[in-house]
Amino acid sequence: MANIKQIAELSGVSVTTVSRVLNNHPYVSQEKREAVMQVVEQLDYSQNFNAVHLVKGRTQMIGILLPCMDMPFFSSFMTGLADEALKHKYNLVFFQTDYNEEEELRALHMLKRRQIDGLIIVSKDLSWDTIEEYAHYGPIVSLEHAGNRPITSISFDYYGSYSYAMRYLIDKGHRHIGISVCREYSYNSSIRLQAYMDALRDVGVTPDEDWMFYRSSNIQHGAEVLQRWIAMDNRPTAIIASGDEVAAGIILEGRKRDIYVPEHLSLISCENFPMAAVIGVTSIDYRNEEAGAAMFQACYTRIMQPEAMPEQHIMRFEFVERSSVASLI
Repeated sequence: MANIKQIAELSGVSVTTVSRVLNNHPYVSQEKREAVMQVVEQLDYSQNFNAVHLVKGRTQMIGILLPCMDMPFFSSFMTGLADEALKHKYNLVFFQTDYNEEEELRALHMLKRRQIDGLIIVSKDLSWDTIEEYAHYGPIVSLEHAGNRPITSISFDYYGSYSYAMRYLIDKGHRHIGISVCREYSYNSSIRLQAYMDALRDVGVTPDEDWMFYRSSNIQHGAEVLQRWIAMDNRPTAIIASGDEVAAGIILEGRKRDIYVPEHLSLISCENFPMAAVIGVTSIDYRNEEAGAAMFQACYTRIMQPEAMPEQHIMRFEFVERSSVASLI
């Protein structure tokens, strides 16, 4: 098998120049680059990437830990992540965990064994205490706020955005307001619920447990929310849905039963994916694609600059008003 030294001899350049060409280094003349690539093609040369990784100390791979790929909330990050990875010639390794702690640990062990250069955590079940034990093996970037831990976070302003949505509903006369969340005991859900309950208490309303819908993440769950709403004696006049699919499920199930948004029930969703515009629902836009790009950039920066300190950054949200909320005033 040909090696770099042979390529250098046959192309009439130094070993360093060959290495630069193979690694797409910008500071090589076009003439020398063409000479090297011609020899590479003639010898049918392929790099020993394991050796390259040993020399560089990097694998050019970043792990992405998330529970699933088929939910729009999670897949929406991938466009921003993938675009940035392509720009920096990095490969993405996906760990689809379904919130299985053993699978999450597998990703952390790969970081420990230097099989990936960094790890981006979109959503997880493991405790921060467990994850923090691996932080000195390589950069970890999380979508969940990591507090003062040595982990960079690019997080969403769930408290601020839900407080804004609640104030919007309250200003339109709503006091009986429902909320749906995906995972009942997750950190992000707890922040949303806290904002929700604080806003109601600020106007003298005691939150009703029946107004809180858990494990809501898709269209079917949205239909189930509407079914439960119909069965209530003390119905909310508005609901903040945990996502656009849940909002769509509420709207579609309502139409089957001659219940319409906003005539009978006001509705706000969070995500603001294209579906939100189609169904005409007011929505909180967290700009997931930008968050994905920011998470990659944060991870890449710490790979290239290991001495860089972890940072905590909160993404700004946008409230997109459509026609799904009625005024009761």
